[in-house]
Amino acid sequence: MMKIDNLDELIKTALAEDIGDGDHSTLACIPPDAMGAARMVAKQAGIVCGTEVGERVFALVDGSLKVKVMKHDGEPVAVGDTVMTVEGHSGSILTAERTVLNFMQRLSGIATETSRMVQMLDGLDTKLLDTRKTTPNMRMLEKYAVHCGGGTNHRIGLYDMVMLKDNHIDFAGGIEQAIDRTRQYLKEKGKALKIEIEVRSLDELQRVLDHGGVDRIMLDNFDLATLREAVRRIKAWPVRYETEASGGINDSTLRPYAETGVDYISVGALTHHIKSLDLSLVSIK
Repeated sequence: MMKIDNLDELIKTALAEDIGDGDHSTLACIPPDAMGAARMVAKQAGIVCGTEVGERVFALVDGSLKVKVMKHDGEPVAVGDTVMTVEGHSGSILTAERTVLNFMQRLSGIATETSRMVQMLDGLDTKLLDTRKTTPNMRMLEKYAVHCGGGTNHRIGLYDMVMLKDNHIDFAGGIEQAIDRTRQYLKEKGKALKIEIEVRSLDELQRVLDHGGVDRIMLDNFDLATLREAVRRIKAWPVRYETEASGGINDSTLRPYAETGVDYISVGALTHHIKSLDLSLVSIK
């Protein structure tokens, strides 16, 4: 699993949000010494993600709970498959149930949708990218889910890559000024970060090609014909630039856009417009 430094803190915050001053439904009717077992069942076919998170939730609620993972992250599940089992104090299982499911259903939903879209690119070299359009405080987990689904992570945040978007360019006074200031800034700070720049037209693209100084060119909201021409120009240029297409790309346009030869396609919907995978925790009697 991707290393997530604040995972326990994130889970504890989620548990505190759910439990408050006590799980009174469970406390009211479940004897403290009652023992039981449950299994997580897939009610929908998809790709599993978040099993280690689920294990950790159970452990933080009650370290004596015994969890057995049957389907590991990145593996497919069919309807009726058992993803994991848990046994121990019945009250602890009930208290942890919703938090476990909230994490795992969302992460599995992201992995499932990513896998579906990656399969649409089968046979092509284009890679599917996520974006920074993630749930606050959940970014590392959601990007991990994209990875489990076969996608590729774009930059993690504002700190690990420079992306000069339209507003940066406009506020800087133009394409050339934005690039030059960025290169000078990175030199002064001693940072070796890749520079990506967004272009909105073939004219802007030509200005970037003529000026140079970047690593990747994002072709934003280009129609198919314009994207094809843009990729052709970039590939014919003597300097090698990575290419990325973005902006409202969906099922009907994903493969045609990839067939232009663009290196990457970024899809924000992978993490911000997702349907959770239907998982359920049922008691074992």
